[in-house]
Amino acid sequence: MSHYVRGIAGFSRDARVFLLITVVFGSAMSLYWTDFNLYVKAVGLSDSTCGWLLAVSQVAGVAVALPASAVSDRIGRRAVMVAGVALVALALLAFLPGELALLFVGVAAMGAGGQIVGVVQIPYMAEHTLPEQRNDYFSVWQAIQFTTGFLATLAGGAAATWLAPRLGLTASSAPYELLLLGVAALGIVSLGSIFLLSSDRPTAPEAERAARPGRFGLVVHDRGLFFRLLLPGFLTALGAGQLIPFLNVFIATKFSLNLAETNAFFAVASLGTAIAILAQPWIARRFGRIGSIVLVQGASIPFLVVLGFSPVLWTVVVALAVRNSLMNAGSPIFDAFAMDRVGQAERATLAAGMSMLWSLGWTIAPIYYSTLQGWLGFTAGYAVDFITIICLYTVSTSLLWIWFHADSKSHVRTGAEATPEDEAVAVPAAPNLVTGEG
Repeated sequence: MSHYVRGIAGFSRDARVFLLITVVFGSAMSLYWTDFNLYVKAVGLSDSTCGWLLAVSQVAGVAVALPASAVSDRIGRRAVMVAGVALVALALLAFLPGELALLFVGVAAMGAGGQIVGVVQIPYMAEHTLPEQRNDYFSVWQAIQFTTGFLATLAGGAAATWLAPRLGLTASSAPYELLLLGVAALGIVSLGSIFLLSSDRPTAPEAERAARPGRFGLVVHDRGLFFRLLLPGFLTALGAGQLIPFLNVFIATKFSLNLAETNAFFAVASLGTAIAILAQPWIARRFGRIGSIVLVQGASIPFLVVLGFSPVLWTVVVALAVRNSLMNAGSPIFDAFAMDRVGQAERATLAAGMSMLWSLGWTIAPIYYSTLQGWLGFTAGYAVDFITIICLYTVSTSLLWIWFHADSKSHVRTGAEATPEDEAVAVPAAPNLVTGEG
């Protein structure tokens, strides 16, 4: 732990401020993802409708990914993040009436806003950290996200359940409505906190260069490399998108849990994930970056079997915590690995591609989920879901090893692969570090 304390002290001011923003914005997003589907169920809508709402949200995210990437090269990452967080805060308020039309409007705005932030945050972090800091920084960043998720879901679920009857709110949806109000408030605080970051608007010559490269402002020097970096994540998204957003419904229904119990269940999983992510840089140094990712993701697959098919609650709690810990632990290391494999000018394009394909997978997968639920029913539908996700995760993890195990130790673009400013943008001294990342 002292290693991480020293590391945080060595990060630039903006890198440290971004970690604080992650606490606030991460709390809002954790509560949203844990409880939104349960809110939809509480207002009387079906599992199939949950699936279509998620699909619409992801379509909106796909639509804005590439434009957000291109615009951020021209006006700066911070300005684009402000737009994304503002959209998220407004979207949350649209959920409260519980009307179907407004729910669709809200999830579209939520998907677009979340995607806008997602596209630019990884480039922003890479541009405000040195290459030798990125493994540790990305791991600290994600660990903070999951620790925040642990605290927010635990406290939010308990507070909403306790407060609703004391305010005379007896409707089954009341605790969820209170929770969404709190999430909206966190979104507004997040919006204000982004202005603590230094402006990274590019100078006129930088903006002109950002406006010209590639088709539609996108830069790809090696299409084969991009394909290999993007496909495993897309396969993972196809698996995760048909199951992970609906795990709250699966767990709450299968074991008859209330809001506070469901949130406590997922809080445990978030805490375990945070601990595993902090250990991942050490594993990466021991087994190489790709070796460590393959190790933890491969080890997570047996726990999916327990999660999907065990009839005993405590075994499902353990399986979810371990599975989430292992599957997510490799994510920050792969993000750092991918950023180092491409040049500075390509990073925003790669980031947009990763976010867009993730959203596309989560657009297709909920439709598949909805079809299974309508055709096979709850038990059989989820059984097929779990089998599908196990197969997709296995293929994705295998491809990572086949394509990148030779580069497992490290690979930072150098020489002809990189431009002179590739590493200059990572130097945290200047406040307007702008250029692409992914």
